[in-house]
Amino acid sequence: MNTAQHSLRALVDKWLAPTAATPAHVTRFSRMSSNQRRYVCVETTRRTGMAIFFFRHDDGWCVFPPSTQGPTIGASARTSAG
Repeated sequence: MNTAQHSLRALVDKWLAPTAATPAHVTRFSRMSSNQRRYVCVETTRRTGMAIFFFRHDDGWCVFPPSTQGPTIGASARTSAG
C-alpha cells in the first residue's frame, strides 16, 4: 500500500488544494467517543468556507470515519437432507 496516499498532508493537498493565498488550517482535532480514533477538521480561508473532516484509520487518514463494527463470529443453521 502506498502510505503517501493516506498521509494527512497528501489528503489535505488533494481535497483542499491549499496555496499561499488560501492556506489550510487545522481548526479542530480530538478523538471520537465511540472508538477513540483520531479526527481533525481542516478549513481553508476561501470565501466558500470549505472544511473537511479527516479520520484516522489503521492504514492512514481518510475522509470517511472508520467502521464502528468490530469483528463478528457468525453461525448458520444446517438442516439435514435425508
